Amino acid sequence: MGSTSRVGSSSYDYSFKVLLIGDSAVGKSSLLLSFISNSNSIHHLSPTIGVDFKIKFFTVGSKRLKLTVWDTAGQERFGTVISSYYRGAHGIILVYDVTRRETFTNLIDIWAKEVELYSTNHDSIKILVGNKVDKESERAVSKEEGMALAQQHRCLFLECSAKTRANVQQCFNDLSLKILDVPGLREKGSVAVRRQNQKHMYGTSQSGGCCS
Repeated sequence: MGSTSRVGSSSYDYSFKVLLIGDSAVGKSSLLLSFISNSNSIHHLSPTIGVDFKIKFFTVGSKRLKLTVWDTAGQERFGTVISSYYRGAHGIILVYDVTRRETFTNLIDIWAKEVELYSTNHDSIKILVGNKVDKESERAVSKEEGMALAQQHRCLFLECSAKTRANVQQCFNDLSLKILDVPGLREKGSVAVRRQNQKHMYGTSQSGGCCS
């Protein structure tokens, strides 16, 4: 299942796959919905069951992007789904809840290890995101701790609120710009390169057919 934001979907320069990972109830689905729909109506989302994805077309810098963002439940392990979920990802968003310290420690104890095990793009860009900063009075993880962890693991870092939409767009913008900065990832996501490769494969196939 999945959905598409159709604004500006007629053409794009790059297509990237992005994953949202982290414990259940840290707000992954809310972040995605906020990014896709620009909606604040995200207060009572049920936990994601299985794997879902949504697509958004948007412009960052001067590039037109198609972002396919995958979301899966944090409390369930889906066996064979895991490897296919990570396969070919250009960017990975590791989300924790700033009011629940265990979701922060699990990023390293569980999720970073899973990324290392299953990711097929080893130069994929990762961003550490502390969600629910609108609950400042309940904060259990400081911004400085988040920044230090991100620096230690060479990740981008941002705090945001899916509820108020603070920094949500910036999260996806920063990630996309960083992906575009990596030649290998940029080439893998380039529509022009894909078309060129398809033409080459088609031409080779035709050539082979003439000789048979």
